[in-house]
Amino acid sequence: MPQGVRRAVGVVVAGVLALAAAGCAAGPSGPDASGSAAPSASGGSEAGPAPVIDRDFPDPDVLETGGRYYLYATNDSRRNVQVAVTDDLSEWEVLDDDALPVLPDWVIPGKTWAPEVTEVSPGRFVMYTTTTNFDPALQCIAVATSDSPTGPFEIVGEAMLICPEDEGGAIDASTFRDESGGLHLLWKNDGNCCGLDTWLQMAPLTSDGVALAGPSQPLVMQTLEWEGDLVEAPTLVQRDGVYHLFYSASFYGDESYAVGHATAPALAGPWTKDEEPFFSTASTDGALLGPGGQDIVTDAAGDDVFVFHAWDPLFLARKVFTLPLVWEGGVPRVVVER
Repeated sequence: MPQGVRRAVGVVVAGVLALAAAGCAAGPSGPDASGSAAPSASGGSEAGPAPVIDRDFPDPDVLETGGRYYLYATNDSRRNVQVAVTDDLSEWEVLDDDALPVLPDWVIPGKTWAPEVTEVSPGRFVMYTTTTNFDPALQCIAVATSDSPTGPFEIVGEAMLICPEDEGGAIDASTFRDESGGLHLLWKNDGNCCGLDTWLQMAPLTSDGVALAGPSQPLVMQTLEWEGDLVEAPTLVQRDGVYHLFYSASFYGDESYAVGHATAPALAGPWTKDEEPFFSTASTDGALLGPGGQDIVTDAAGDDVFVFHAWDPLFLARKVFTLPLVWEGGVPRVVVER
């Protein structure tokens, strides 16, 4: 719940990443870089998984429609929202077009992060994307619509969909459709920008997806040492009657960034976190550096696929990877192929 989101990337000088924090929107996932150790230029493994998109494509969100898969990512130097397409989740074509080519005058351009696209009805697509609000000047979530999964999407309304000033703004939207067909929006309040707690939150959406249909409820906040000062990038799925919340935590720009996991018997909770990271640099024996910004998609065979970004060895780009997500006794596990 999808950083990147999701974007400014640090500059490597002599193999060391130097990151510049700027106010409340300090980086592609909104974290404050102060107090975080600079990542080393070592790490990673040539024997590890190969990226399916071998370029900077942070905070991947995948949509399946019409038998094809569309992947949306944080802005680059030319596009507000990057898009790639595939038929098999393996061979991806990065499109030249910008899925969100026009931003309104109440949005400050340059930081369009972690887009989430949902097909709310046949042929009708809604995008939720982190953008910089003009006043208050915080990262917040805008909503846009299109009749095509590749866009162009157009921003709806004259203001952000979610922009809680007293909570530091909001970033990293994702959606969840419940058993009755109801659509819900999840996000993170960007409290770490301003010395506040970060909560993953959820609220029901209207059937057209462009407005909230009720109040938000808190899910989890940063409480574990490995999470640092934030939790973000929520992804929610239901399997065998159990709700599984995946999220990213810690500092996005180094090896400490990782994916957490929590479960609940109902959407209302209570939520129970795993004490240790679900997926991390350490859990992959250094084959993947700072994995996060995750999404889960089901392939044509009905199997779950874990989609995420991870850093290259020089921390210059967050590339996209896909790995099998298996369930053993109701417990998820990412299969890291070597």
